[in-house]
Amino acid sequence: MVGSGGREHALVRALLASPARPRVLCAPGNAGIAQEVTCVNVAADDVPGLVALAQRERVEFVVVGPEVPLSLGLADRLQALRIPVYGPKADGARLEASKIFTKQVLLKYRIPTAAAAFFDAVPPALEYLRTRAIPIVIKADGLAAGKGVVVAQTLAEAEAAVREMIEAGRFGASGRRILIEDCLFGEETSILVVVSGRDYVILPTSQDHKRVGDGDTGPNTGGMGTYSPAEVVTPELLARIDREIVRPSVDAIAAEGIDYRGTLFIGIMLTPEGPSVIEFNARFGDPETQVVLPRIKSDVLALLWAASRGELAGEQIAVRPEHALCVVIAARGYPDAYPKGDVITFPVSLREGVSILHAGTARNAAGAIVTNGGRVLGVTALAPTLRAAADHAYAVCEQIKCASKYYRRDIGARQLLRR
Repeated sequence: MVGSGGREHALVRALLASPARPRVLCAPGNAGIAQEVTCVNVAADDVPGLVALAQRERVEFVVVGPEVPLSLGLADRLQALRIPVYGPKADGARLEASKIFTKQVLLKYRIPTAAAAFFDAVPPALEYLRTRAIPIVIKADGLAAGKGVVVAQTLAEAEAAVREMIEAGRFGASGRRILIEDCLFGEETSILVVVSGRDYVILPTSQDHKRVGDGDTGPNTGGMGTYSPAEVVTPELLARIDREIVRPSVDAIAAEGIDYRGTLFIGIMLTPEGPSVIEFNARFGDPETQVVLPRIKSDVLALLWAASRGELAGEQIAVRPEHALCVVIAARGYPDAYPKGDVITFPVSLREGVSILHAGTARNAAGAIVTNGGRVLGVTALAPTLRAAADHAYAVCEQIKCASKYYRRDIGARQLLRR
């Protein structure tokens, strides 16, 4: 298992639950993952180091969590050595590594998405802005750890975002080229699809909470919490999403000559006109994975293995009826500056159905688990109702002690208020 976040912790647990009883290594892992499997201190972006580790340990299967090693060609290197890998090669990972490339694919194949234009210079970008409606969305083209998007509420804010990305280098090379697209309105949902060529399996629906503050306020983050299922995605709507977005997207990727074997994460806005694609990611979403995987009764290892080997045709999954909800505990100040090294105290025991997944954690010299990132933990609860899942997760959030602890207190509120 490659990676060190909550997504990877959730994947490790799903892999360990397989009847195959696999021996699992994680590189580099975190303090929580290290309590369950062997962690090896090889960075997720150290492609030569990861390849050498796989060879040294005679690894039979590699599951890649984060997007960076995929964009750097880790899957290409492993496949060249005939080591099966779940995760697309670099050409497929470009769907996340370049928002402009993804938008071009969406427009070329007439898959529903917002109108957009691309720029690498400030003057034409500002000129284009003045012809569009406000609010408007400014996106850095490249990878920015989930933070390269600005939803500008005024023209002045939009112009500032353009200058900060292109001129000031706010996101480094990732933001030197930008995408400006019309703002879509509605509710978002996340569709995770296990893809193998033209075959695919849609995983349970979920809904993420991107903004840092209650009531969807403040800057965008990598995700502050999520729940599954997203009941706004009715069976009829999911069938429409499959027909108008998922199938055309999988076919478009294949038509571009990409042999995609991995997770296609489709961010969708449910607009009054219908579902529309916001973005593609080339891996499992985080924190979506922390609620989607616990709801899958089937053997996740077998599913990913089949996808990696081009044997996904006919595969189906069994899904638990329970609701899952995850609250992300972050370090106060995230997604901007935040402290590291704060000692975390955990509850002595957890009620059935509740788990704590580690993201940004490490052990200090004294052996204590401490904060080591912006998103620190994910508290996930599985229960018969969404209200019960929320109550159980928040009860544990209260019991966890940490000086810089911060979390939203309204995860799942939109769905709960609909009832």
